[in-house]
Amino acid sequence: MEREMETGVAELCRILLKTRALKFGMFRLTSGKLSPYYIDLRSIPSYPESFRKVMDFYEILVKEKVGLDNFDRISCVPTSGLLFASVLAYRLSKPVLYARKEKRTHGRERRIEGVIAPGDRIVIVDDLITTGKSLIDAAEALRAEGGVVTEAMVLIDRQEGGKENLQKIGVNLNSFMKISDIAGRLHGLGLIEESNYDEILKQFTEKELKA
Repeated sequence: MEREMETGVAELCRILLKTRALKFGMFRLTSGKLSPYYIDLRSIPSYPESFRKVMDFYEILVKEKVGLDNFDRISCVPTSGLLFASVLAYRLSKPVLYARKEKRTHGRERRIEGVIAPGDRIVIVDDLITTGKSLIDAAEALRAEGGVVTEAMVLIDRQEGGKENLQKIGVNLNSFMKISDIAGRLHGLGLIEESNYDEILKQFTEKELKA
């Protein structure tokens, strides 16, 4: 399993370049902060072969880090994690549900879509994590319905406080790859410029210095 993860890490770097999911410039993130780079994983499902490989990575991650017998349902953060969570749930024969950002004002007026029972152990899936706010909101909504949420999974950790923020509410973050590893590999292979490499490192090291 460790060899599979190591191979997957190298392959993920190639996928980010092939699908142009990694972009440089100046971007405003969901959290409101500015970033000199952006990772758009929503584009990956448009490349079937790359999408299949990414779903392999999610499957490896959940089996290696969480264990199939340690959770009952898969949830996600819409809309970024919905496709990944749905396909993963299908592959693992696990029920899937998702937490809306806001409660519906009609119908059942619930934030949770799908079947959930008190005591259900739930893994939350998203594409990546920055501050963790979206995952925290989802965890709190699921817990309000009786769900037991102690594990979250993302493909990429941007290393900007998300993991630590989740720990504060008792949720462990499992990531397939950290942005520092991605930047290091791409720079080492000469696939990104020195300036781009420095910008990525500066983005998360500044966060660590302020912590």
